[in-house]
Amino acid sequence: MFFNRLICTIVREVCGTNILFVYSIFLNSDMVKTSATLILCLLALQLSAQKYVGNEEDINKILHNIKKFSQHVMNSDYDSIALAYTEDGKIFPNNTDIIEGREKVRKRWVLPEGVKTTLHKLSPVEITINGEYAYDYGRYNGITQRKDGTNVPFKGKYVVVWKKVGEDWKIYLDIWNSIRD
Repeated sequence: MFFNRLICTIVREVCGTNILFVYSIFLNSDMVKTSATLILCLLALQLSAQKYVGNEEDINKILHNIKKFSQHVMNSDYDSIALAYTEDGKIFPNNTDIIEGREKVRKRWVLPEGVKTTLHKLSPVEITINGEYAYDYGRYNGITQRKDGTNVPFKGKYVVVWKKVGEDWKIYLDIWNSIRD
């Protein structure tokens, strides 16, 4: 019974009351109930998935570049971070002016001696490609390890404008803001 209430709550929150009504019809038969629960869980996952609009090959390239970017941040690979941006790329960090140009962007990403990002994850909510440009927005989270060894979690939201350079996608505009608990 608890499981059914839990599933009903999840389905109602993710899918709405119409699907919940269909699900409630099947609650009388154990076999049907189990099948319906599985189907509705899969449907709920699909409905809450990211939205990707555009050429699948380009979407996959951007997703690949997003993962590589996080890996470069965790490896403190500042040259590779800088190369993820266009030559005229711009970043818009909290409480500072716009930073423009690959070398200045690289400089901004350099952490103080003894500080390391041990976790960096970008979770795109939407990626939309429009010709030679694309945008992606979502959430990020991570952990920074301070010089004294303490770990500081962080999270926030971001928007990136991508620009196609040759066959690759590079970050043209990058803005992020932290979210406080």
